Amino acid sequence: MREFWKMVKRYISPYRAYLGWSVVLNIFSALFNIFSFALIVPMLRILFGISGKVYSFIPWEQVWSKPVFQMGDAFMNNVYFYLEKAIGDYGPIMVLVYLSLFLMIMTALKTACYFGSAAIMVPIRTGVVRDIRLDIYRKILSLPLGFFSEERKGDIIARISGDVMEVENSITGSLEMLIKNPILIIFYFLALLVISWQMTLFTIVFAPLFIWVMGIVGRNLKKKSLDVQRLWSDTMSQVEETLGGLRIVKAFVAEKKMGKRFDDVTDRMRKKNAKVMVRQSLAHPVSEFMGTVMILIVLCVGGALILSGKSNIDAPIFLYFMVILYSIINPIKEFAKASYSIPKGMASIERINKILDAKNDIVEPADAKPCKGFNDSISIEHVSFKYPEGSKIILNDINLKIEKGKNIAIVGESGAGKSTLVDLIPRFYDPQEGSIKVDGADIRDLKIADLRGLIGNVNQEPILFNDTIFNNIAFGVENASMEEVIEAAKIANAHDFIMEKDEGYDFVIGDRGVRLSGGQRQRISIARAILKNPPILILDEATASLDTESEKIVQEALERLMSNRTTIAIAHRLSTIKNSDEIIVMHEGRIVERGKHDELLALNGFYRKLNDMQAL
Repeated sequence: MREFWKMVKRYISPYRAYLGWSVVLNIFSALFNIFSFALIVPMLRILFGISGKVYSFIPWEQVWSKPVFQMGDAFMNNVYFYLEKAIGDYGPIMVLVYLSLFLMIMTALKTACYFGSAAIMVPIRTGVVRDIRLDIYRKILSLPLGFFSEERKGDIIARISGDVMEVENSITGSLEMLIKNPILIIFYFLALLVISWQMTLFTIVFAPLFIWVMGIVGRNLKKKSLDVQRLWSDTMSQVEETLGGLRIVKAFVAEKKMGKRFDDVTDRMRKKNAKVMVRQSLAHPVSEFMGTVMILIVLCVGGALILSGKSNIDAPIFLYFMVILYSIINPIKEFAKASYSIPKGMASIERINKILDAKNDIVEPADAKPCKGFNDSISIEHVSFKYPEGSKIILNDINLKIEKGKNIAIVGESGAGKSTLVDLIPRFYDPQEGSIKVDGADIRDLKIADLRGLIGNVNQEPILFNDTIFNNIAFGVENASMEEVIEAAKIANAHDFIMEKDEGYDFVIGDRGVRLSGGQRQRISIARAILKNPPILILDEATASLDTESEKIVQEALERLMSNRTTIAIAHRLSTIKNSDEIIVMHEGRIVERGKHDELLALNGFYRKLNDMQAL
């Protein structure tokens, strides 16, 4: 339950004003309910002509000064005194009509308070769900890339959708029961004590048995619910993988194989979910049975006492006692329901907290220095790196200085550490050893937003969003005008094909830009970098996946982008980096050669080998 109270403090405490009003309205609802039921007694007395004694008025100051258990009898004595007086003045029929009207008013007030207490919980339920989703999304945005290398996208989607919905249904849905039902139980119990404390004490004997049985029903529900949510994550992960790889699934005629995988995981989830639902379904009939048994026992015992003349209460008051007793059973059942709904939701809270409590290793110091420009150089000094989840060293004692305005190319076989090296510059990761400095300042001492604002990225696989061309180009640039976006598109050789679209710059490119060709997507990505106008540019094999014609167009756009900028280009095709100021050759995490194109060919080493392989 520690996680439950942690969630209450974190997400529900901001809505404590709503909680306060809910408590007040539930108190009024309980009071109106008790007094409306109390009217049954005089109505029964009038209907059946029950008149056992003559009532004399007791001064009210004496009523309130009596002991608690006698106060109720004295109060009801005065009520019956006024009732008999009214019957004598107006007749029993008119009094019955007045009592009926009063009962209707009390019931209306009770139901109004009940509705108000339920309606006032709606902002809490919807607000908590919104706040949790916002926190998860913001946390996802703030976490380093290394976190997502260990997590499946489908699993994260499942947590922000299914798990949050389960929290709403199981926990915030139970919150209303946790507020309303204890209030009803307390007030109904006090009413039972006032009516007959002897019979009330007799019924208390059954309460521990009731709670024990409901505890058995709710046991292990959290563990089973956690299994269901994990299988839900597997389901969402497979859907995400299928959508992302649908072309390959169809190309390899693997529809049946993927269908079987999906059928297996959904069937396992169905079986686990069935066990949870069966256990939940068992709670209501068990509580119903236990409540009925308690009512019957009290009915038999109380009825026997009245019929034998050994009780100090008459039949109408006994019926009133039974009505209140039956009324207290439903809040007890609802309270018990909350006791097993909360563990079910706690399984989802546990999964959500894995994201919310995830440690972010990329920490900005409290006294971080601003970094508004790039004036001198980038220095990579004795940098070594390995991914948190692996033991293999990816970068080993890298030393490199990149002067402002220089065009540096990095080449090497796959797995040599090229992309990892450039990912360290904008602090997507931090090295375990060594340091990276911009204008002499360690990037770990700089404001992260300022550092990344100096850098523009163009990747091998263009990362675009399901939005208009305009918004994709203007992404990350506040208040970009249409003229600025068009100018960037022209420099990127993108304006002509954009204008061929019916909607022009308002054309929606689809998920990941699926409605554009590879070359068009890359030119949109280049236009985005041009509009940002960064002093440092990182090109990660920006033309590697393009055909010859598209490569030529994109390369022209890149050359325009690279002019007057410090550029770090990871190259797959050596023909695109022959004119670089310096070429860095990497092998197994180390820099093994460096120099210009002709100098490296003359060394007859790694670079020459790469060049000869591409010449074949």
